[in-house]
Formats: sequence, C-alpha cells, structure tokens
Amino acid sequence: MADTFEELIAQIKDRLDIVEVVSEQVILKKQGAHYWGLCPFHKEKTPSFSVNPRLGIYKCFSCGAGGDALRFIQQTKNLDFYPMILDLAAKFNLEVPKKYQKSDNRPLKDQMMKATKFAAEFYTDLLLNHRSEEIRKANEYLNSRGITKDIIKKYSLGIAPKHFTTLYDILKKDYPDDVLEKAGLTLLGRDNKYIDRFRNRVIIPIQNESGDYVAFGARAIEKDQTPKYLNSSDSLIYNKSKILYGLYTAREAIKENDGVILMEGYFDVISAQAHGIENAVAACGTALTPDHVKLLSRYTKSRRIYLSFDTDSAGQNATSRGAEIIKEAFTGLGNIKQFDESYISTSDDKYSCEIRVISPPEGKDPDEFIRTIGAESFKKIIENAPLLIDYQINNLLKDKGKIKTPLEKTRFVKTLIPVLKEINNEIIREEYIKMVATALSIDEKALALEVKRAKASAPISDEEVTTGIKKIVTKNVSILEKAQKNLLSVFFVTDSGFTFAQINEMIGDTEFSNETLINVKSTIDKLTCTVNNVKELIENLYTVYIENSEIQEVLAELVTLSETFSNLQPKDFQTVIQENKNKIICCHKEKEKEKLRNLYKNAADDDTEALKIQMQLRDKINKRLKIEIGEN
Repeated sequence: MADTFEELIAQIKDRLDIVEVVSEQVILKKQGAHYWGLCPFHKEKTPSFSVNPRLGIYKCFSCGAGGDALRFIQQTKNLDFYPMILDLAAKFNLEVPKKYQKSDNRPLKDQMMKATKFAAEFYTDLLLNHRSEEIRKANEYLNSRGITKDIIKKYSLGIAPKHFTTLYDILKKDYPDDVLEKAGLTLLGRDNKYIDRFRNRVIIPIQNESGDYVAFGARAIEKDQTPKYLNSSDSLIYNKSKILYGLYTAREAIKENDGVILMEGYFDVISAQAHGIENAVAACGTALTPDHVKLLSRYTKSRRIYLSFDTDSAGQNATSRGAEIIKEAFTGLGNIKQFDESYISTSDDKYSCEIRVISPPEGKDPDEFIRTIGAESFKKIIENAPLLIDYQINNLLKDKGKIKTPLEKTRFVKTLIPVLKEINNEIIREEYIKMVATALSIDEKALALEVKRAKASAPISDEEVTTGIKKIVTKNVSILEKAQKNLLSVFFVTDSGFTFAQINEMIGDTEFSNETLINVKSTIDKLTCTVNNVKELIENLYTVYIENSEIQEVLAELVTLSETFSNLQPKDFQTVIQENKNKIICCHKEKEKEKLRNLYKNAADDDTEALKIQMQLRDKINKRLKIEIGEN
C-alpha cells in the first residue's frame, strides 16, 4: 500500500503508457521517435499534436496543450483530479492510503457496474436453468440461428422474463432505485413505480474493453413485439459511440490477424466468433463513429478494416457511411490504400489505413452465410475481399446492363466520377479510368477530362499533409522569455553528458524574471538533489504540479524545447547555455536602462531634489555604458 498520495500517483504513472492512453482518443502515426496525430483539444486537418513515449509527455504545437498521461486523461474526460486518481487506483487494484479511502458507500459507477453484472448473470441463469413459456420461445429463436448451449455460455446470452418487476424485486434489496435507473436496468412505469427495462426478450450483454458488463442489447421474441431490438441508453458506464460489441473477446485475434472485421449486428459477431472468425466486432445499436475507428486503430498495426454489412441497400449505405467515417478519422495521417500492388506504393504514397469490403454472394447477411454456406467459405471471401475503391467501382458497374440510352449513360458516368476523383495516385487513377471506359464503351480521354475537372473543382486545403514531421508552430514570445525557457530546457536533455549539478553550475545565478519559470527553476533545484535521471525529474515535476494545468503545459514546452539541444557536443552544449545566459543579461540591462531613462525624463528641472536624482542617474547610466563598452 502507498503510504502517501504522491506514492499512489507514482504507482499509477508506472502503469500508464502515454501512447496507449492517448491512442484511446487520438489516432497516432509514428514518425521517428515520436507519435503524431490530430489534436483532440482543437479542430485541425494537419497533425500538430506530438507524443513523446520515452519521456511520457504530449504537446500540441498549435494550441499549446501539453502534459503527462494523467493530465491527458483529466483534460479529455473532464474529470476532477482526486476522483480520477481513486478510479485509476481501483482500475489497477492499488490500495489507497487510509486517509483518502472513502468511508461512505461505493462510488455510483461501481454500484452501477456491479448491478449490471448481476443482471447479466441472472438473465443467463434463467435461460439455461429454468423453464417457462418465454424461455421456450427464446430457446426456439436461438436454435433457429444456430446458437448452441456452449455459445450461450460463452457470450452470456440470457432471457428477460415477461413479468414487469422480476429483476427489480431482486436488485432493490441491495441497490438504491437511482442506481438501477441510471444503470438502465429499470425505469418508471405509468403509476410512477419502477419496472424492469427489459422484458420478454433475448438478452445480449455488452462488455467494455476490460470485460466489465456495462449495457445490454435485447431482441424481441414475439412477432408483433416492437421495437425488434431494444438497447441500453448511454450512461455513466456506457457510451455506445465509444464501445464496440465483441471487442473484449476479439482483441487478441485482431492483433494476431492484423485486421478487424466490422459487422452490423450482435448475432453477426456471435456467429462469426463462434465459428472461428474471432476478429469480428459490431457497433452497439448505432452507426459507426470516429471514436469507434480510433478504438480499432489501437489493435491493428496495418489498420486494416473489413466492412462486412448486410448485402441489401441499407447494408450498402452503411458500407458507404462507414468508409467515410474511417476516412474522416484518418484525415491528415496518410492516404487510404488504393491499390494492391506493392510496387506502386512509393515513399510519397504511403497509406495509414486499408479499407476492404466483404460482400457475400447469394444476397445473404454474414450470420446467415456462415450458418448456411459455412465459415470456411466466408474465410475465403475475407481473403479475397476487395479494397474499398474496387468495391465501389464494381458495385456501380454491376448496373451497367440497365443502361439503354446515351442520356442514361451520361447520368451513370456522373455517379462514377466522384469515386474516380478520390484516387490520389495518377498512375492508379489512369488505370481505373481506362477500366471504366472500356466497361462502358465510352471515350477514355473524355472520361479522364471529366474526372480532372471534378478534381480541380474540389477545395484545396492550405494545410496539406507532408511526410515529414510538422514544423513547430512557435508562439510569439519575447526574447527574454524564450531565452529563459531555453535555459531551463537544458535540464531535460537526456544525452548532454553533464550531471544536474554541472548544468546548475553552468547556469549559475542567472536571474529569471518570469514568475512561473522562477517557480519551476526552484522546484528543479530541489528535485535534482534526489532524482537520478531526466525521466525521473520529469515524472516528479508532473507530480508536484499535478493540479496546475498552466505549469504542466509549460513543462511540456520545456521538454519539447530540450530536443533542440540533443546530440550536441559538450562544448556546443556549454555554448548554448552561455548564449542564452547572455541574452537574459542583456535583456535585464536594457530593462534597467529603460527604467533609468524614464526616471530621468520625469524628474522636474526646478526641483532641487530631482536635480540630485538626475545627477545620480547620469552617473549610473555612464558607468553602465562604460562597462558595456569595455565588455564589447
């Protein structure tokens, strides 16, 4: 057990990986020693947000946001500091110092999750071990979908009984009404009394990444029952836009296959995973969101995403929407892969995501295809799944037989042009134009001209993506402030070859004028007596200023500045320190001279005392000037 709150914070930090923490909210792309992405704190199209895994910090060079892993969690989730620490301690099974332990009831979130877990186990037990008319119907429905007893156990499927208060009557003994309502397990009925939210339905429990039960999907078992699917609403423990069904059981398979299959419904995922296609997931009763994409990107290095929706028109629309969401999420981080041949992918044509589309024949949805045709056949379809661009073009070309007149052909070509103009590589675009022109028996040059016109009319962003690291956007700061920050940043250079004591000696008694920097310098002086390396210094500084967002951002800036002075020879390192010291001294002298000039100017000529001051000021100014001339 940690003896102090600071020790607890240190233990939590040891378990936090800055890249993993940030990746929950930001899609990152590795460039050199850093990771880059689109800043979550302001809107941007070009990545200016950097993560340093070695030192455990993040920094946005556009808006200035910066800090360590704890600061990022607090900023992105808008959490109060102490409750956040206690939640993280519980997550990592760390014991909290006694004086900080809660003596009251368990936090609301914990109670909600505990009640939800009980409900999931209760529903499953009913389905497996009890008998009633609704349970018989539920089993009939599940059997019709090929759901065996083993599958029921593996995915904790269950049945919500028909009676209005079966679950509530059990849970109300241990949980307050507001906890059950907020967890989405109950709701107020017409007579203002609590009733079960889910009744007479097959229950599909939803787990978060950690495996905790947080919500439910519920499928009707009566023909006239509406809606067909009833899903938990968002709550303190459940956000459907950030949770994917099946991810907890699919994580390792996604990593192993270096790809994820995104399906439409719960039973698609259950059927796929149960038949050996274990890297399948689905959105929970909602459309795909950018947060879902960010979540998936953490588990596949190639960022290969297969879209496997129903083959009907709604499924095709879902495929198009899903593809656009994925593209949006990866904007600014590289191109979407548009061709299979490796030779065409040059250093200027790297991709950060690969979208493929699984489209089973026979007009069957994934679940039905796997059950009737077989999992092995579905795996072959996965292996041969076309890239998005091929799927889009082939899907459009399949209707070419319906074209009867020149006007119809013209209209049809217009539907193809938006797809063709999205192809970035000119060689690839020309090949696809040739293919389409041949298929439609139209003039290739005319089609190419129309695509060129469409592409030219598209808005061109001033912030085009470059392959190199984004140039640092520096703030308009004074020479004095910049020199002071440069001087402090040398403490964070990991390869300087000098000890903290030697750096302090080189800086000497340099006068810092910025209050924040004076504060930081004082803390650095204290910490360098006890820490052994730069990483420890940074971690301790963030602990000291854990609740001071302003100083945390300054620290991130200092650490980032330190990289400018990395890999310098000892002599050059000393020169850098001296140059910044000289700038600070010169700025201080200039300020003092300006002060003297103002006093001299404001002194009244007819005031004897003022004349004395004037004479003194003249002497001081002259002495200063002589010294400076002598120095120069």
